[in-house]
Amino acid sequence: MIPLNINGADHQIDADPDMPLLWVLRDLVGLTGTKYGCGIAQCGACTVHLDGEPTRACQTPVGDVGTARITTIEGLTGAAAEAVRAAWIEVDVPQCGYCQSGQIMAAAALLAENRAPTDADIDAALAGNLCRCATYFRIRKAVHLAARTLEG
Repeated sequence: MIPLNINGADHQIDADPDMPLLWVLRDLVGLTGTKYGCGIAQCGACTVHLDGEPTRACQTPVGDVGTARITTIEGLTGAAAEAVRAAWIEVDVPQCGYCQSGQIMAAAALLAENRAPTDADIDAALAGNLCRCATYFRIRKAVHLAARTLEG
């Protein structure tokens, strides 16, 4: 059994330590907001937070998580998360929406650390999150809107 803290709740997971965290979250815990995209940590659809840091769940063996707190899109809370969600809706960011949970996780992590990001900061923080619909302009616009919301 592998002890995990997921979205603030403790779980005992019966899984091989080499099983990717993505499959633990989706198949064993039932949290399907974290998406499978490429399986090689290149697209960002599987982004979760480990102790607040964006992490690719598709390439993170569950046995390597240790005592880190896992946050998925379902458990993402706080001022930055709420500002990002509201901005995403206002700017109408998603088209197909598949990559959006990973995009939101990356944006919330950025704004938790940097409340006034530049375009370069946003591009760097979200560089590993691909959007097949190419809504990058709207994503950047939403991150700036969320940052302004956080400033008050």
